[in-house]
Amino acid sequence: MDQISPRSAPAPAGPYSAGIVSGGFLFLAGQGPFDTAGNMVGGTFAEQVRQTFANLEAVAEAAGTSMHNAVRIGVYLNTLDDWAEFNEVSKEFLTTPYPARTSIQADLNGFLVEIDAIVALDEAAAD
Repeated sequence: MDQISPRSAPAPAGPYSAGIVSGGFLFLAGQGPFDTAGNMVGGTFAEQVRQTFANLEAVAEAAGTSMHNAVRIGVYLNTLDDWAEFNEVSKEFLTTPYPARTSIQADLNGFLVEIDAIVALDEAAAD
């Protein structure tokens, strides 16, 4: 297993890795709308989703892949009222075939979205 910890994404807030490469996949820890200094970014839901995807992409790129190769994402929303807006914004970052997904409502302690992912290391692994 290889640990992925790019400087272009926020450092983990606890004893976990931003990403782990194993078995042809990158397992991404949950990311939220934070900059590399740990400050929350984005005043709107859409802005927070974009920052969260940017953080995921930074970890994916450090592992030599991208979120276009995501095979599964977990989406944690502060309120399920944002579900439809999440669907629209996520199309900016994900391509067909879209990854499998679970979306749940969670108390996120002041921010609006968190996303984790499993990403294939190359397109052939996603087929």
